[in-house]
Amino acid sequence: MRFLLLLIVVLLLAFALWPREPVPPVEETFIAPELVPLKKAQNVENQYMDALEKADKQIEKQSDGG
Repeated sequence: MRFLLLLIVVLLLAFALWPREPVPPVEETFIAPELVPLKKAQNVENQYMDALEKADKQIEKQSDGG
């Protein structure tokens, strides 16, 4: 029983101390081409949100003066 416990401890230590390869950035993986449309969509969303804020400010300005 002690042998099994010692074996488990040794394996856990080996797993914890084993050198790991760094995770590559997403742009360097196979999924990188899929990110291009997402970035374009994010730009479109940002433009839409800016236009929406401008319209809200304009409506607010018109309602205060009216």
